[in-house]
Parts: sequence; structure tokens; C-alpha cells
Amino acid sequence: MLRKLPGDEARNLVSTTPDTAVIFRPAVVRTPAFVTIVIWLSRLIAGLVRLVWRHPIASAVALAPVAVTIAYGWRLASVLVGLVVVAGLSWALLGRASFLRLVGWRLLAWWRLVWVYRRHWQPVLIVSGLGRHLRGRDYLPHLLRVHCDGWADRVTVKMLNGQAVKDWTDRTEHLAHGFGSRTCRVTVARAGRLVLTFPRRDPLAVPLPAAPIPDVTSVGPVEIGACEDGRPLRLKVHGTHVLIAGATGAGKGSYLWGTIRGLLPAMRAGLVEIWALDPKRMELSFGRALFGDRYAADPADCADLLEAAVAVMQERADRFGGLQRNHTPTAADPFVLVLVDEVAFLTAYQSDKSLKLRITAALATLTTQGRAVGVGVMAALQDPRKEVMNIRNLFPDKIALRLDESEQVDMVLGDGARDRGALADHISPVPTLGAGVGYVRLETSPDPVRVRAAYVSDDDIRAMVGDYAPPTDSTPAESIPVQRQDSAPVAREGVSANG
Repeated sequence: MLRKLPGDEARNLVSTTPDTAVIFRPAVVRTPAFVTIVIWLSRLIAGLVRLVWRHPIASAVALAPVAVTIAYGWRLASVLVGLVVVAGLSWALLGRASFLRLVGWRLLAWWRLVWVYRRHWQPVLIVSGLGRHLRGRDYLPHLLRVHCDGWADRVTVKMLNGQAVKDWTDRTEHLAHGFGSRTCRVTVARAGRLVLTFPRRDPLAVPLPAAPIPDVTSVGPVEIGACEDGRPLRLKVHGTHVLIAGATGAGKGSYLWGTIRGLLPAMRAGLVEIWALDPKRMELSFGRALFGDRYAADPADCADLLEAAVAVMQERADRFGGLQRNHTPTAADPFVLVLVDEVAFLTAYQSDKSLKLRITAALATLTTQGRAVGVGVMAALQDPRKEVMNIRNLFPDKIALRLDESEQVDMVLGDGARDRGALADHISPVPTLGAGVGYVRLETSPDPVRVRAAYVSDDDIRAMVGDYAPPTDSTPAESIPVQRQDSAPVAREGVSANG
């Protein structure tokens, strides 16, 4: 017969029969009902206080009718509720922005907290492996707060002791599908706390028309599109180098022409010079009149133009040495931006080895020494592999458009970028949905930001050439080719450059 032993006696048990089954039953301590009730009531009161403290507006809206009904009766409460509803609808119609900022997003955050995140928190985290169920008790990361805006929910979480950020970035797909979102992005708020971003809609689903040419003469940052949260995408070009990687038709030309468009007033004022290398002869050649004699398409001419930029850089370094550390654009020393479309053709696929060495050496020199003296490089390519572009780490700012493989995302944006939500390999290949959409990772921030560059159409480029090209005896603007290689339709009605 089997015998049940209390927990303290199990260690003293000695059995000489190997197949003897021993059933261990821990000692049971009965808690008085009074103590259990006090614990439950204290937890309930603490939860209510915490709810009111974190969500004062939502709690007041919910509790005010109850208080009025108890004090004055249901008729007066119904009248007050009706007046509040009418006033709220009027406010929402007449002052939508202020209503959403002060009331609307707070109410939505409270509702999403209760109905979506708090409701599914335990099963999603246990199944995904971010929570633990040990000895009948669940150990879960603490859900602190939910913040909502026009496009996403931001959930602040306190991690369990011993967890790492990688534990969460490895499970973003579990979290996204568990809470009904298409993606999840993980960012570090501070030690032990994370912010999970769950998009509710895609504000970049509609193409953007070209941003207006700025009225102010400036070398940047230039506005070339919109970020996912609605802020304008302003790309820094002076004092840095930018690498753009994307498959064919991903919209690299939108970033090149958007940058040129934003620098046109500074070019007219003589503060900026754009040197264009266009080995494909299809993208930058469409507006070559803007570049004057600083345009090259033949690989030999590209090598000469890059070496000329190196000479300018070295001459400035000799003059600035010991006098200044940063460059300020002037008419005498303008900011020089070297644009290279399809740089891989010059650095990897060039059959002439001497030209390849010259071009690679010039690009390496410019990207290591150029930005301090006002010489920047913006390069675009399709294949980001190291054997194709072995100097990609010399570009501080990087942009990943639609890529063919998930491994290429980290090649462009750095290790761990895809785990933090930069799903460049998931961008739609349909031009109206994915052209110009990408992820930007800046030197000053390790977290990738989803953006979309505005589409600069053929007509926009013709207008730019007609208004800003220097007067020369070259081909007039009317004889520019009818269509560029990357041309795609863009929806113009009801769309602004700010998304």
C-alpha cells in the first residue's frame, strides 16, 4: 500500500526497493477566511486607486453619472449625461485636434488597455515564452501604461528580473499577432523598461506628392517625405554621408530627387554644389542641366569626378587645419554633395580593375575625411552585400528600402535592426504601396524609423530644371526624356507631404 508522507519526512525516507513508488504531498496550511478576505479587499482597493491615478479622465467620466444618480436621482443624471455627450460631440466636430489630444486618445488608451492588452496579457506572454508559470503561479512582466495616438498604441512594460531586450525582440511576431497588430517594434525606454509599438493603421499606404521647394536658403536638413508618426521626414545631408539600399523599383530615386529638390534654393545662392554620378544614365540624367559640368556617366568620367572631389576635400583640409573643425557653407567654400546612383556598378561590377580601384579609393577617402570640410556622399545601390559594397560601414546614416532577403536588413542598418522592427523585406513590391517606403537609421539613434519619401514626378523635375538650371548652351528642358526609369503613378488628391 502506498503511503502519503508530509514534506518534512520525505528526506528521511530510505527505500531498499528500487521500484517502490513514493508519493510526495507537501504540508497544507489552512489560511483563515478573514485573512483571505482582507487580502482580496486590499488588492481591490489598490487596483482601483491605481486605475484612478493612471486614468483620471476616463475614471471621472465613468464614475460621475453614478455619483449624480446616487445623490440626486437618475433623471438629473440622464440630463447631465446628455449635456456632456452633446458638448463632447460639438467639441469633437469643431475642435477635433484639441479634443483628441486632451480626451479622445486618453479614452482610447483606457479602452485598449482594458479590452485588448489587460485582457490578453497573461495568455499571450505565457504562450510566447515571455512569462513563466511555476508551481501554480504566473510570473508576468508588468503592464504599466498604454498611450495612443493617430496611428499606433505604445505599451510601456516593466521586464521581469533577468530578462533581456533580445528576449522581446525575438518574439515580436508573437506579440503582434497576439494583440491583433500587423507588426510590433521594441524600443528601450530605460533600464528594465520597454516600449512596445503596435500600429493600428498604415499612414504611409498612400503615395506622397513632392514636397514644396523651400523658401529659405538652407543646406538642410531637407524635407523629402513623411515619417510613420506624421512628422515630416527631414534628411540631414550636410555633415554626414547617406547610404540608400533597395531592390529595383523600391524608390531610391525619390530620395535622390527629394534631396536635390530641397537644396535648390541653396544651389541658386551658391552655397551648395551637387556632383552627380549616373552610371545607369537613366535617373540623374533626367535633370542633368541642374548639375552643369559636374555630371558623369561613363566609368572613366566618374573616376575623374570623384578624384576631383577628393582634391577639393584635401585642399580645404589644408586650409582649415588648425583654424576650424566644422564646415560652414559659403559662396567661396560651398557644400559639395556627391550623388552616386547605383554605386555597385562602379565598385563591384566594373570590369576595368584600374577604374574600380580608383573609384573605391576615392569613395573611401571622401567618406572617411569629407564631412568635416563640407564634402558629403549620398550613394544608392541594390545589393548591400559586403563583397559588393565593402565601405558601407563608412556611411553614418543608412536607409533600407524594400529588400529581397531578411539578412540584408541587418547588412544595411546594422545588427539587430530587423529584430527591432525594421521589416524592409516585408515592404510591398506594388509601386503605389511600397515605392519610397523604407526604414531610416541615423547615426544619433539606433532605432530604425519607418518613413516614405515623396515621389518627385517627371513634371516636377522639368519644372525644377526650367526654374533653377544655370543658363548654358546645353540641351533645353523641353528635350528632356519623356519618362524616367523609376517613374510610377502617384495619388495627388487628398495627400500632404506630412502624411
